[in-house]
Amino acid sequence: MSDTYDIRAVILQVIQDQHPKNPTDMTLQQGSVLEETKRRIGIKYNEEKERAILTTWHDLFRTGYLAWGLNISNPNPPFFHVTTNGRRALASLNRDPGNPDGYLKHLYFIATLQPVEKSYLEEGLKCFVSGFYKASAVMIGASTESMILDIRDCIVQKLTTIGHPIPKKLTDWKIKTILDAAQTFFDMHKHDFAQSLREEYEAYWAAFIQQIRSARNDAGHPTSVDPVTSDTVHASLLIFPELAKLTEKLRTWVTNEFKYLT
Repeated sequence: MSDTYDIRAVILQVIQDQHPKNPTDMTLQQGSVLEETKRRIGIKYNEEKERAILTTWHDLFRTGYLAWGLNISNPNPPFFHVTTNGRRALASLNRDPGNPDGYLKHLYFIATLQPVEKSYLEEGLKCFVSGFYKASAVMIGASTESMILDIRDCIVQKLTTIGHPIPKKLTDWKIKTILDAAQTFFDMHKHDFAQSLREEYEAYWAAFIQQIRSARNDAGHPTSVDPVTSDTVHASLLIFPELAKLTEKLRTWVTNEFKYLT
């Protein structure tokens, strides 16, 4: 978690707190938001930190979360308004990708990522908030593929330990082949899952991975100038924590409960 993410989280929280709830409330204005942000962070007589707030503030305009003006009669600073992307972030501020600080806290509360998965995911999140959506899609996809390789390794290790042969496709170099082999393995043994895990696996595993990998493939093998949209990448990031949590449950099942092939 970086200082920039901390500042962004505070700014968004201040905007949410100061956003007019009815027509008689004060309008959103630059000065009041920045002063309250400075107060909450605890900055006194530190121009470097004040400039860090300003940098993050302008990034929110550059990437389309905020826009200048209240209405046509008041189209200029200090008035500003929250855009569609900004409203989306404020609607679920504690876990939306537009607020990386809250998003990562939520993710790491419900799931544990391996170092490679974590590295690519966090870089993908940085790309997303900077408006680099194609790069973000590729990074999120890479993190997901690392997750697939990790659970493949878990299955292979367990099969080796109990003395069963390793399906050839599990050791293939192509990620799609490995994914299909892992899914075949789980489909064969899902009747041994607890009911809640079986229902979660059947409902989400394939769908979540397909959405994220499709966005990654569209970005990595482009056929247009904008092969993925911010909404597509936003969806991938929203799905990712739940996929990570489910994958961790499957990995735990393989390690602790799987005993033999039927």
